[in-house]
Amino acid sequence: MSIIKRYRYIPDSEIESRANNILKRMQETPKYIPKWPLDATRVAEFLGLDVVWDKIPPDAEGEIAARILPLEHLIEINEDILELPKGFEESTLAHELGHWELHIDQKAAGQFEERIKQGDDIDMQPFLCRAVSGQLQKMEWQAQRFASYLLMPRYVLEQMAAERDLTKWSHLYAMQKDLGVTITNLKVRLIQLNWIILPPGDSTIYLGKAAPIRKK
Repeated sequence: MSIIKRYRYIPDSEIESRANNILKRMQETPKYIPKWPLDATRVAEFLGLDVVWDKIPPDAEGEIAARILPLEHLIEINEDILELPKGFEESTLAHELGHWELHIDQKAAGQFEERIKQGDDIDMQPFLCRAVSGQLQKMEWQAQRFASYLLMPRYVLEQMAAERDLTKWSHLYAMQKDLGVTITNLKVRLIQLNWIILPPGDSTIYLGKAAPIRKK
């Protein structure tokens, strides 16, 4: 029995639905009603997870951005990312929450926890998050999509876009600040929604066909 699920293709719609479901359940819990910029540590707390920032040394396979200790319900984030531009912290933690929701077999984790309570000695290796290739890379992509949906849900973007001009960089940077993400995170999300188009080598922003109508 493995605590890490085998890779499977997960449609974007399912990943978005999983993220929205968490936000909906938080909305129904007065203590955790989400506000933006979204505090990912509160999402972790809502899911019963602790979060710590610590120095995680590289191993023989390279740098480690973060790791999940499923039986401890703990996410460790490499404190080195604190040196990166603001927004990476929330994105990294939301990414790990994506792994927790999509890739950790929480039922199996519960069974292991019961065995430990009964005295079994179980050495469980953490789930490591780092640059990888192959199917693991696809799992990283899924976790990043989850983070994007969690930190920038469509309904929140629609509210913000109604007051902004998506063709102006100053308005995108204002949205980025309100969302607490990096400008790259926001650009990727808006392009994915087909709300904006950014031709390669051109800093001009064009509206996409699906862009919401702005209030005048």
